[in-house]
Amino acid sequence: MNLGIMQGRLSEPVDGHMQEFPTNWQNEFKLLQDCGLNHIEWLITKGSATTNPAFDSNICLKQYPISSFCADTLVDTRIVDKNYLNQNLRPICESAIRNNVKIITIPLLEDSSVEESKIRNKFKDLIVEYGKQYPTLMFSFECELSIEALQEIIQLSDNFYVTYDTGNITSYGIDHTEYIAQFYHRINNVHLKDRTYAAKTVEPPTGDTNFSLIFKKLSSRGYDGVYTMQTARGKTGDEFNTILLHKKILKEIYDAK
Repeated sequence: MNLGIMQGRLSEPVDGHMQEFPTNWQNEFKLLQDCGLNHIEWLITKGSATTNPAFDSNICLKQYPISSFCADTLVDTRIVDKNYLNQNLRPICESAIRNNVKIITIPLLEDSSVEESKIRNKFKDLIVEYGKQYPTLMFSFECELSIEALQEIIQLSDNFYVTYDTGNITSYGIDHTEYIAQFYHRINNVHLKDRTYAAKTVEPPTGDTNFSLIFKKLSSRGYDGVYTMQTARGKTGDEFNTILLHKKILKEIYDAK
């Protein structure tokens, strides 16, 4: 099981945010090893957009086990604005190439939701050009969309993939078995999150996400990509032990599949 974390989960929250680029990002890679984990999904947020080391050409990130750049800065209604997308996504693409990061995770949820067909069509017209311009990168979409709507996006380019967020799919009401059957050949990142059907993120396995089913179905389809813990935060200041606990719980379920 190639298990890692979303960046920031081994650090105290920044300014009370659930997900933000950590103050001491280098320390998280040390703690990652101490936890026996394999990778970090690097986070690029609006709060770190001007200071994120990913954009510093004097800093080389190739030495770090980075599974993906997560473009949280794109969670914005302006995701269908050509200039906004160009200003925010293009630098991430260039940094990914420079630092040998193969996957860019694009969240299409909350303010960047493309659930409405008119908005989705605008987004499709824009994003397809990035697939063409950056053929060596894999653009992986984390969505709260129907299977049919997500297929519209994925089929646009051979380098368009799916980030399967287990909690989001649970709360969105999509059947996990059907979801995996439709997208297993395009899933290249799995966000491990537990949610209730009422969309509350909770510690695994106390919510409504059936991890046992998910692991069995993914394994039966030959999935060998990364699993990224994006689990609920525990007590502030005890992040290391929280991650160790969640790792233990999830690995036990995975090993029992």
